[in-house]
Amino acid sequence: MKSSKRDLLVLSKNASANQKEMALEVEKLHDLLFHVESIENFCVANEVIDLNSYKIIHNHIKIKRIISQKKMKPFVFINNKN
Repeated sequence: MKSSKRDLLVLSKNASANQKEMALEVEKLHDLLFHVESIENFCVANEVIDLNSYKIIHNHIKIKRIISQKKMKPFVFINNKN
């Protein structure tokens, strides 16, 4: 698995958890987040609103292309569908 550089705060009701159990729990969380935070899932959960052409873009390929640009055009917004 690709190692990520993130800080996780893990709160547990089980005070008797040892270091090995906690390390296993953190590894599972990293694995879960690695799969959930993919670009495909990002494109499913978001849309692009382009006020220059008055369009809402839902196409995953177009969304990937727009968010991969170094500088976005003015009045182009990424909107979460939730």
